[in-house]
Amino acid sequence: MSAARTAATAGRVLTQLRHDGRTVGIMLVVPCLLLGLIAWMFADSPYPVLDTFGPLLLGIFPAVVMFLIASVATLRERTSGTLERLMTTPIAKADFLIGYAVAFAVAAAIQAMVLSGFAIWVCGMNVAGSPWLMMAVAIVDAVLGSTLGLAASAFARTEFQAVQSMPAFLLPQIAVCGLIMPRDQMPTVLEWLSNVVPFAYATDAMQAIAAAEPVGNVLADVGIVVGFIAVSLAAGVATLRRRTG
Repeated sequence: MSAARTAATAGRVLTQLRHDGRTVGIMLVVPCLLLGLIAWMFADSPYPVLDTFGPLLLGIFPAVVMFLIASVATLRERTSGTLERLMTTPIAKADFLIGYAVAFAVAAAIQAMVLSGFAIWVCGMNVAGSPWLMMAVAIVDAVLGSTLGLAASAFARTEFQAVQSMPAFLLPQIAVCGLIMPRDQMPTVLEWLSNVVPFAYATDAMQAIAAAEPVGNVLADVGIVVGFIAVSLAAGVATLRRRTG
């Protein structure tokens, strides 16, 4: 693995993203619109809906969007023949995938900061803990979505299949991560399942910040999320194919 080749790959991907207005719009604008719609919908509710569910959505929205962008962009490199051409150079699979991960980590950081700032300072979401810590965890969650997307792209042959992989990879996690029902109130089997999906720990960290729990509780959940990020990257490197077909 070469740091120079990894940095060159990351720079190339960021340049492509910067010139892709639609992708930037999906990444930055769409999550804010969705969160703003929810805040507006429950603005007159006596129950603090945004304060309760907003932190959970901050953990999920960036990850879902970055999953989709990362999986489609990586697959496009294969279907266009770019990856096959790159592999005739000294670049290694790890250089390629980690370069992509670094590029999407930068994009994820921007997205998470924009969405967190919008939720807290525009929509008025109240956070008992540190809003800056919540923003940092949102960035980690967005990076998680990126690396899951990189790993998932290995199983798709077309961009349409990459989009289709999102329900298979993400919807079960969203169902058991604690967004719909507290994890400790789920049937036993579903609670066990929730213990092995990364989204559960992403939302747990957000809830801990929102409730002003000790920072150690937050860092424990973040550490598990970082572990899933490392595993996803390793799986992506191991399964990356030069071409589709």
